[in-house]
Amino acid sequence: MASKEWGYDAHNGPDQWSKLFPLAKGNHQSPIDIKTKEAKYDSALKSLSISYDPTTAKVISNNGHYFQVQYDDKDNQSVLKGGPLTGNYRLNQFHFHWGSSDDNGSEHTIDGAKQAAEFHVVHWNSDKYGNCAEAVNHPDGWAIATSFLKIGADNPNLQKIIDALDSIKTKGKKAQFTDFDPSTLFPASHDYWTYHGSQTHPPCHESVTWIIFKDPVPVSSQQLAKFRSIRASGAREKAHPILSNHRPTQPSKGRKVKASFH
Repeated sequence: MASKEWGYDAHNGPDQWSKLFPLAKGNHQSPIDIKTKEAKYDSALKSLSISYDPTTAKVISNNGHYFQVQYDDKDNQSVLKGGPLTGNYRLNQFHFHWGSSDDNGSEHTIDGAKQAAEFHVVHWNSDKYGNCAEAVNHPDGWAIATSFLKIGADNPNLQKIIDALDSIKTKGKKAQFTDFDPSTLFPASHDYWTYHGSQTHPPCHESVTWIIFKDPVPVSSQQLAKFRSIRASGAREKAHPILSNHRPTQPSKGRKVKASFH
């Protein structure tokens, strides 16, 4: 595996990551399997406060591993608070993970069951740190709010994203993307599980408070197929579509999962 060149194929995939990124073998790695009978209701968990300004969305891009939408995070215009968090966590970006077929693709699993895809909304602790990159070096640096995507009807809230994918088909492509509120891809119920873990891609920093919504949101097979059409390869390289980009579950190593609901 060439220096720092990680991916999701056999030669550079999750089984190989720890050769270059030792943190990938740490004690607080993500994703995990959430065992619902072992998750404990915690009455101290507050409800979430989600306040996103859609105009802070700036750019959609293809980094060769997934596509992401980047937000302007120079101040607290778009913020996640409450729940297990102390203070303001500022919205930085969102991205998705998916699989080569509709029966898998989520990173976290619930009692061993996989969903079709997983939506990650990434925030950093703006009360304590100066930016996203600084925050990732601290255990309380990041919060990722997550919803599962389950095969069903077309999701109209996804369509703006789907429509933008042709403009960023190849690695390194970027396009303007604004007026999008990622909370439209959260379920109506904000019941959630939470635990402490890591980024699910290298360098796998153990800096993430995970907030995982219990209820999935719909995505159609056709919409998900569009995700798989974007490429890990550049415009002048042989076409290499990103068919799958999810990390398998990691050992929980005694970590407790808390639930905001009975």
